[in-house]
Amino acid sequence: MSDFFYGTGKRKNSVARTRLYPGKGEIVVNGRALEEYFPRATLQMVIQQPLNLTKTIGKYDVRVNVDGGGISGQAQAVRHGISRALLELDPELRPALKKAGFLTRDARVKERKKYGQRSARARFQYSKR
Repeated sequence: MSDFFYGTGKRKNSVARTRLYPGKGEIVVNGRALEEYFPRATLQMVIQQPLNLTKTIGKYDVRVNVDGGGISGQAQAVRHGISRALLELDPELRPALKKAGFLTRDARVKERKKYGQRSARARFQYSKR
């Protein structure tokens, strides 16, 4: 058995490679402390949701490499990754994590711009006369 549990999380263009080590609950993102990388309290809360739900908040150290996308998408990718790693750690946690919606990959991404239009949906202004 390996010394860590791995999970990959994705959201929009963000990819989070997450490792769970037995420890005392410190979360390190891209070599920086959680509070330093995600200064917003709401994003810190989003990341800790799966740990709070499964009551494993102080039992595991989390190391994350995350890249791509924006800060909010990265936080949600980290949450997805932590949830998948927890699942690898203990398959019994699946029902709780699934019910909370943490295992579902959020498939919503930016719609592509179409030619002949200003953006994905908006058209160029049309003048009848």
